[in-house]
Amino acid sequence: MKYALAQDSRIGARRMNQDRVGSWSTPECLLMAVADGLGGHLYGEVAAQIAIELLGAAFEREARPKLAEPGEFLARTMGAAHAAILREAQQRDLQDTPRTVLVACLVQDGHAHWTHVGDSRLYLIREGRILHRTRDHTVVQQLIDEGRIREEAMSSHPERNRLIQCLGGYTTPRPDPAASARLARNDVVLLCSDGFWGPITQRQLVHSLLSRELDEAIAELVMLAEKRAGAECDNVSVLAMAWAEEEAAAAPAAAFNPAATQVQDFTATDLDYLRMSDEDIEKAIAELKAALRKSTPP
Repeated sequence: MKYALAQDSRIGARRMNQDRVGSWSTPECLLMAVADGLGGHLYGEVAAQIAIELLGAAFEREARPKLAEPGEFLARTMGAAHAAILREAQQRDLQDTPRTVLVACLVQDGHAHWTHVGDSRLYLIREGRILHRTRDHTVVQQLIDEGRIREEAMSSHPERNRLIQCLGGYTTPRPDPAASARLARNDVVLLCSDGFWGPITQRQLVHSLLSRELDEAIAELVMLAEKRAGAECDNVSVLAMAWAEEEAAAAPAAAFNPAATQVQDFTATDLDYLRMSDEDIEKAIAELKAALRKSTPP
């Protein structure tokens, strides 16, 4: 696959950076993700780290060299991350669970597949137009969808930070069904936290990506987000990919032979997509604990 990646993550005016950004690849598949730990709850950075690490570990285990069902993979691993966050809170005997929002995208066979929980976003931009944008799982987005407020009022609305769902909350998250699109040459797929998209306009976003190389555009947009947010600047995180191949044929790609993939034996839970064995979750958490203790308060 031919593509370019650019990313950045800034602490902004916060005490710590609770965002996490990750990307993993094989010769035939690319996974990108941005997690934004919720600052209103303790250990938001722990929840974000668990989500990112579990996505990456599952990808490295199953992408041999690509995934049989990208949409199913995204839903399942998000569910597994939610379960792992709850388990970590239980083991630490926390009064409240760490929480995070998450957006993730898989690219293979010339197609992008994505899903999300919360208000971290994905944009698919082509020739100066936003073709797709994820819909935030927030009260304000619900009001916009119902026609009760205009989108321009989003940034100043008193309920702008109120989420409808997240990972690690008391309610089991239900990600939107994975969306997908064929990619064309020079398309940009951009994943970001609300600290990035909140202070800048969509016009500024598109103009910078259209007029500059990807790494230059991302650097410019991150600085603009920090400047416009000022003393209230949240963590600012972004991961973007510029596609460098021609548009894939409309016909489905050749069937992938699942026998060539090492498929993990998952244990069912209350929802079909929340399938990850206790052993896998415990192993992933154990690998994280040493690093997490260094970055979290006692």
